[in-house]
Amino acid sequence: MRRFINLFFIIFLALNSNYVWAAKLAIVIDDFGYRQHNEEQIISFSPNITIAVLPNSPNAKRIATIAHNNGNDVLIHLPMVPLGKQPLEKDTLFLSMDEAEVNRIVKNAVERVPYAIGANNHMGSLMTSDLTGMIKVMKALSQYSMFFLDSKTIGKTQIKKAASYYNIPVLTRDVFLDAQQKESAISLQFDLAVKLARKNGVAIVIGHPHPQTINILKQKLANLPSDIELVKISQLITAIPASVNHKTTLKDIFGKCKKRIEEISNFKIEEE
Repeated sequence: MRRFINLFFIIFLALNSNYVWAAKLAIVIDDFGYRQHNEEQIISFSPNITIAVLPNSPNAKRIATIAHNNGNDVLIHLPMVPLGKQPLEKDTLFLSMDEAEVNRIVKNAVERVPYAIGANNHMGSLMTSDLTGMIKVMKALSQYSMFFLDSKTIGKTQIKKAASYYNIPVLTRDVFLDAQQKESAISLQFDLAVKLARKNGVAIVIGHPHPQTINILKQKLANLPSDIELVKISQLITAIPASVNHKTTLKDIFGKCKKRIEEISNFKIEEE
């Protein structure tokens, strides 16, 4: 019996290498709510693409509902003040705002983006680098059982520290797809994300509903490597803290396979 189990174990490992080795890739597309045709194309690519909706955009409720009905995760793309002078969305969060004003803006955003399970920052390099300002934001968000995705528009972000005061889970963007709106550049960024996913076990990508981005996503997702798994952002809430800096060992691999064998066979493998 022992030999049979060992043989079965080896065969299972060989046939299910993707189960053991598949790296996770999460794609988040920001700025939804303005370009309905482009946005619906992206949603149609996969229910595992996450969308982030600007709460005061004209199509916010409609596109969030369409995405949810397709199975996509929905985020609130919360506008925050940047360092530079740029056109700002209505109800952009400023450092000078008191708690009542921040609460009003967050409450309005939650109401305008139905089915949202989390939030991420739209711009916000000034806001997200200020701990006091972000504590106000996280306090307001803590009423809604959401996680936060740090778009990481500045290196000295205070998002994770502020979120820790309210036990809000935080994920962090690894790659921007389309800082350069050229297909060749976007393609290279997608390949970089795949490389990072293989190295770290997971990678989070942020893009925007530009025509060039849509073209590259269509090509790349149709030919996604077998060792890369496209996942919803919500699937990474518990995965990232444990796996980002974790090196996979043979013990890990055998442990996963053993658990899987026991799940599908109802047979308990005894340790020696």
